[in-house]
Amino acid sequence: MTKHVLLLEPYCGGSHRAWAEGYVAHSRHDVTLLGLAARFWKWRMQGGAVNLAEKAPALQHRPDAILASDMLNLPAFLALTRDTLADVPVALYCHENQLTYPLPPGEKRDLTYGMINWLSMLAADRVFFNSRFHLEDWFQALPNMLKHFPDYSHLHRVDDVRAKASVLPVACDLERLDGVPRSAEAGDPPLILWNQRWEYDKNPETFFRALYALMDAGMVFRVAIAGRSHRQSAPEFEAARERLGERVVHFGYAEADAYTRLLRRADVVVSTAIHEFFGVAVVEAIYAGCFPLLPGRLSYPELLPERFHGDCLYDGLGDLVNRLRWAVAHPEAIQAASEPLRVVMRRFSWRRLSDVYDHQLLSF
Repeated sequence: MTKHVLLLEPYCGGSHRAWAEGYVAHSRHDVTLLGLAARFWKWRMQGGAVNLAEKAPALQHRPDAILASDMLNLPAFLALTRDTLADVPVALYCHENQLTYPLPPGEKRDLTYGMINWLSMLAADRVFFNSRFHLEDWFQALPNMLKHFPDYSHLHRVDDVRAKASVLPVACDLERLDGVPRSAEAGDPPLILWNQRWEYDKNPETFFRALYALMDAGMVFRVAIAGRSHRQSAPEFEAARERLGERVVHFGYAEADAYTRLLRRADVVVSTAIHEFFGVAVVEAIYAGCFPLLPGRLSYPELLPERFHGDCLYDGLGDLVNRLRWAVAHPEAIQAASEPLRVVMRRFSWRRLSDVYDHQLLSF
């Protein structure tokens, strides 16, 4: 029997939009997405609930379940729709949170947004985190935030929320990569890929330092620097482009088709992030055939079965440089190692996870 799910995403862009539209496309149920443009994230968290609540009366069907992203002020939405949606089960999906997300240098954390996350968790019937690391990171930091306030700290509610929290990985549209063949030419130098945001929390400086060390060692390689930048300028990226010279075969944001082809050309994908709650870009690159070199922390150890940790997880810049040198010098070995990793990534595809989402949402 087909049921109806209302999916709420006040910041409907990038990976949030891909996730939301992926569930709409792959669920066996009827999923209605209500979203707002992905800009002004603080205002979306503060006021997006009002705009989405105004859309709710036009729904064709009363939902059997609501799935809301962590960018929503869920208590406000539920209060504004209590006449029609008061008894509908609600799940909150935490892509990230505003309590442990690392701040840019010199910026002070505004606890307003962490409190919106906390109040939304209290209001939800179920709370899903995209990784075990994220879940543990949140609940480790939460008591310190609550103790910041002068009284009535809510600490007695933490165990209640933890009891209804679980891990539900991000599902990815991996099948779109299947129709594009690997396009690396025999004899081409190995292609190292950066495919993350051009932001401080992805730590691009360390990535470039590793590449400069390869240059100084006389290694022959190519590099693709993809990813989206929300800044007016990215001086560290421009400096790297100039210094790396002809080694750079791609620079800047790649639209969908070009990005897919780029993933299928690359040999090694590298992350140097200081923050990652899941890692969609890395999952996509591994599924496309890239050999991953990832920090042995954050959510990355969860992406890979333990048998791959010794080969793929590094500890610090020196270890990363040594592993990159080996990878560049042994292209056939990394190509052979990439195939079993690619198979493992299928567990994050919508084809594998859509039924899991349906069951989790409609069984409480």
